[in-house]
Amino acid sequence: MDPTGTVHILNGTEMYKNFKETQFLEAERMIPFNEAMCYGDTCDDLFSDQFTEIRAKVHHVTPVQYAEITLKPLQPLFCEDYDHIALWFDEDMFCQMNLLTILAWLDQTEYEGSIDLHLVGDDFQPIRYYSLKAKGYDQLYKQVLIHKAMSKEVHPIPLYKGIELYLNYLKKDSDLMLYIQQHQDVPIKELVSLLIENFKDHGLGDTQYFEMIQSYRQKS
Repeated sequence: MDPTGTVHILNGTEMYKNFKETQFLEAERMIPFNEAMCYGDTCDDLFSDQFTEIRAKVHHVTPVQYAEITLKPLQPLFCEDYDHIALWFDEDMFCQMNLLTILAWLDQTEYEGSIDLHLVGDDFQPIRYYSLKAKGYDQLYKQVLIHKAMSKEVHPIPLYKGIELYLNYLKKDSDLMLYIQQHQDVPIKELVSLLIENFKDHGLGDTQYFEMIQSYRQKS
C-alpha cells in the first residue's frame, strides 16, 4: 500500500486537548507524544520492550501503564504509512528532546516522506516553521541522550539550544542546580513553582522538579 495522508504529532496531551477545543486542525489526524525524554535513562531501540521497561521505571509506572499512556496513542504512527508528518513542539528543552526522539525513530524506520516542524509559543500558537528530512537524527539521539555528548552539526537551531540545556542542566554548576542549592529553605512545593516560572526555557514540569529537589536535599 502506498503511503498517503498526513499525521500530526503533538507534544503531549495538553496541546492535543487545546487543538481539539479550538478546532485548530479540525478533522486532521492528531496524536500526542506523552513523554519527558529530557529526564531519565533511555536506550537505542526506540519504543521496544527494553525502552518501555526503562521509561516506565523513570516515570514510576508499570510497563503496561506506560504502554497505555505513551505507546497506545502512537499506534497510528507505528501501523500506518503516511507521506507527510507534521510535528508540533515548543522550543524549550523538554519538547526538543521529545522532538529528537520522534525524529530518531523516523530515521530508524527509514521514513522518506516529508516532515514539517511547527514550533509553537505561548498558548500553542505557531511561531516558526522548518522543513526536515529524517536523516542523521538516530545518530544524534544516541550521541546526545545515551552518550551525553554534543554534536557540532544540529538542525534546526532550537534543537541545538535544547541539546545544550539538556547536557548541562543536571550539572552542579548549572543555573538550575545553583538555584535549587540557593533555595534550600524554601518548601518544595513553593520551590517547584519558582523553578517553573524562572526556567521556562527548560520546560520541565512539577514531577521532574520535585524529584530533582528531593534528590539534591537527600544528598546534602
